[in-house]
Amino acid sequence: VANYGTDSVGVFFGYANATFSSQTTYSTGFLSFPTSLVVGDFNGDDKLDIAVANSVADNVGVLFGLGNRNFTTLVTYPTGSDSNPKSIATGDFNNDNRLDIVVANSGMDNVAVILRYDAGFFQGQITYSTGDTSQPLSVAIGDFNNDQRLDIVVANSWNYNLGIFLGYGNGTFSGQMTYPTGDGSLPQTVVIGDVNNDSHLDIIVANSWNNNVGIFLGHGDGNFSNQTTYSTGASSVPVSVAVGDFNDDGRLDIVTANYWAFNISIFLNYGNGTFSNRTTYSTGSVSKPNSVVVGDFNNDSKLDIAVTNQGSENIVIFLGYGNGSFVRQRIYSTGNNSQPTTMATGDFNNDAILDITVANFGTGNIGVFLGYGDGTFSNQMTFATGNNSHPWWVAVGDFNNDNRPDIATANSGTNNIGVLLGCTNGTFFNQMTYSTGNSSSPISVAIGDFNNNSRLDIVAANRDRGSIGIFLGYAQETFLTAPAYSTGSSSRPVFVASGDFDHDNRLDIAVANNGTDNIMILLGSGLGTFSRQTNYTNGDGSHPYSIAIADFNNDSLLDIAVANYGSNNIGIRLGYGDGTLSNQTTYFTGEGSHPYSVVVCDFNNDTHLDIAAANYGSNDVSLFLGYGNGSFMSQYTFSGGFESHPSALAVGDVNGDHVMDIIVANSGYGNYEVLSKC
Repeated sequence: VANYGTDSVGVFFGYANATFSSQTTYSTGFLSFPTSLVVGDFNGDDKLDIAVANSVADNVGVLFGLGNRNFTTLVTYPTGSDSNPKSIATGDFNNDNRLDIVVANSGMDNVAVILRYDAGFFQGQITYSTGDTSQPLSVAIGDFNNDQRLDIVVANSWNYNLGIFLGYGNGTFSGQMTYPTGDGSLPQTVVIGDVNNDSHLDIIVANSWNNNVGIFLGHGDGNFSNQTTYSTGASSVPVSVAVGDFNDDGRLDIVTANYWAFNISIFLNYGNGTFSNRTTYSTGSVSKPNSVVVGDFNNDSKLDIAVTNQGSENIVIFLGYGNGSFVRQRIYSTGNNSQPTTMATGDFNNDAILDITVANFGTGNIGVFLGYGDGTFSNQMTFATGNNSHPWWVAVGDFNNDNRPDIATANSGTNNIGVLLGCTNGTFFNQMTYSTGNSSSPISVAIGDFNNNSRLDIVAANRDRGSIGIFLGYAQETFLTAPAYSTGSSSRPVFVASGDFDHDNRLDIAVANNGTDNIMILLGSGLGTFSRQTNYTNGDGSHPYSIAIADFNNDSLLDIAVANYGSNNIGIRLGYGDGTLSNQTTYFTGEGSHPYSVVVCDFNNDTHLDIAAANYGSNDVSLFLGYGNGSFMSQYTFSGGFESHPSALAVGDVNGDHVMDIIVANSGYGNYEVLSKC
């Protein structure tokens, strides 16, 4: 039982003779005010656990059972400031054979799904020095010595060099080897590719202050040739570089974002590691382009280019003709004061179309633009990285091995990296963060499996500490809160339940909205996401408070019973099996009865489901016996005593006579009682 007044969960352990032990309590936290709980095996150890909605503490707490009448201390999962979670239910919403949780957040007018998940956690940072005053700005990953182990290259801006760290395959690395990029060069971005088709990885770097792009050809043994440079134009200040085959000749070409020239430069590859002179394309007046990525955004098998413009706070798409030339297509805003810094691509909603994510330095969030497959994109969705986080870099990878792309970000303002796990529909879980150390200012991240455990790891360039940080990935299940689903302004959702209303073998959600006098159905995708919200009014002033789900008319389709607190009745809606419901039929519970809780069971053993309701106002329990066709007899009532105020019901055979009993929680008396059939 959830003890609202004493901030605890109470457990009464049952004996075989229909009696119970005295209550054992487990704290839910100071001023937590628990309102609802649910029981299930949430960690797969075949022992029952308890999940509780803590209304004032704004969290869901889980007490993991130890199997010996004891529980772990409470583990909490926040539901949001002033969310006021009122009701909790459980079910497997993403078909991974793990129980998930859904909670009704009355204060936020939404429903939140908390998925049990492989969270893709990371160990604490291991650092490698890049040199005093080096201020590393960019990091990339590749196998430079052909030993099947990933290595790291970093652009050390103030030491005017590139640093190479060779990997040992166990998550550790050699000391740094350096290659000069030129006096005063300020190398800003580094990428990897085989530009001379010798099967050895080469390095391409944007030297911002020397206004050129540098090429280091790899020898395949971890060593590189001296740098060859190509001008990006006087005072152009190239700050970002990417590679791709823009003219379909099987050779990697280069594109740079030129911050002060307000353009991008294209360098076509001759095939021997040398390149043509630049061709430029304007990104717009005072645009200040600062990041460039390559991908086929319109599905014509020709590479296109996307550019973030920090000055004009937008993204520009250049569609490729496949001959090395491009046309500017569309501009997409990243928001006022967003100051976008870098971006990456991935298919975030599993539609086989490339999407774009961008780090919005100014507004402290990650922006996601979903692609339509014709070179156009949706408006931006944003996901917070924290106040004053100033995300500088984004990278995309699957950190928890669920075949869904996730996002890693370098949060320069809050000295951490953030990981946002993907939800398959283009949305992301809330960010998990990992510290890079005080005053580290991480500015870039890259992704690879450094210790060969088939899990992606992360490397961060810590600008102000002169180091790179390694975060090794490992598996651990936890609960993660998915993006919430609005239940409407002033809806005040107070109860949630789950069932398959459209007969597709995927769990859906029913919500009782006390403030707007309706119930809402959200249909599940089977991936932990929901769509097609449909509202059904229960009548003005009905103030529904509780829902039960069952098949009342024996058609193998789920129906709904709801306790309408304000209108003193029980409402029945029969399901059609396509996610829709019939009009409501009501059964009176008595003037001033205010039914608060409703449960379903076959109480008279006639194979027809019946309904019991806890009537808070009239201090009794109503019993409606079912006919098996979706209709019910008038009520029988059972008194609970003067000012007992019954507020919750449960059913079970507590005395072993094979007849279901009713357990009543009396909030007025602070006790429970058992109603057994005579």
